[in-house]
Amino acid sequence: MGVEIDLSGRVVLVTGGTRGIGAGISEVLLRAGARVHVCSRGEPERLPEDDGVRAEFVQADVRDPEQVDGLIEEVVRRSGRLDSVVNNAGGAPPADTATASPRFHSKIVELNLLAPLLVCQRAWPVMRESGGSMTMISSVAAQRAAPTIAAYAAAKAGVESLTRTLALEFAPSVRVNAVSVGVARTDNFREHFGAEAEQSGFAETIPMGRPAEPVEVGNACAFLASPLAEYLTGAVLAVDGGGEPHPHLKQLAREFSRD
Repeated sequence: MGVEIDLSGRVVLVTGGTRGIGAGISEVLLRAGARVHVCSRGEPERLPEDDGVRAEFVQADVRDPEQVDGLIEEVVRRSGRLDSVVNNAGGAPPADTATASPRFHSKIVELNLLAPLLVCQRAWPVMRESGGSMTMISSVAAQRAAPTIAAYAAAKAGVESLTRTLALEFAPSVRVNAVSVGVARTDNFREHFGAEAEQSGFAETIPMGRPAEPVEVGNACAFLASPLAEYLTGAVLAVDGGGEPHPHLKQLAREFSRD
């Protein structure tokens, strides 16, 4: 018998869970049997679902302390408990570091670092007695330099540091881990890299030969929320297809493997 992830009876909150990577995470958690609550600032066009079971929506801006309090309270009111949180809400448009405004940088850090901290802080009193898990969605940008994403990359590096700190403070009742995501095939992928990105050889820079599917990020989140990861905390799990090395390094590896 194979090992399966069963989250039946678990209640999960996925911030920013209505589209992109968040929707993929929500769909996998639903498939695993969890009762999934998602939030975003505006009403979604559609809700993630699996086999006819839909995620439940709560409108909230995770940067606002009062709205986060209301979000946690509403999840508990509907479901009676909260077992897992996936801090997925985030992102940033590219911007020239030298000319971007202080307000722009502040907003990026607020969404990508301070908001996950706020959600964890407000969820902790609910989860501390029953136990559970918190998962941060980080990015390869936290460890890999790239132009036009200075504030975003710094915020994600902060998220990984925050993960390790909360893992210490919240143990042993609540586990805290992060998933470091590389390029994923979402609407933002085409907007950022261009509609012809996958046909232009872009995928050749990824050892696995393609961007991640959102549900593959979801698989990692489901694992971290499950009993299979019950001794895992303070970890950063890379879901990046092996990273994105320079194309000529991959060609050298191919030539070496043929020798």
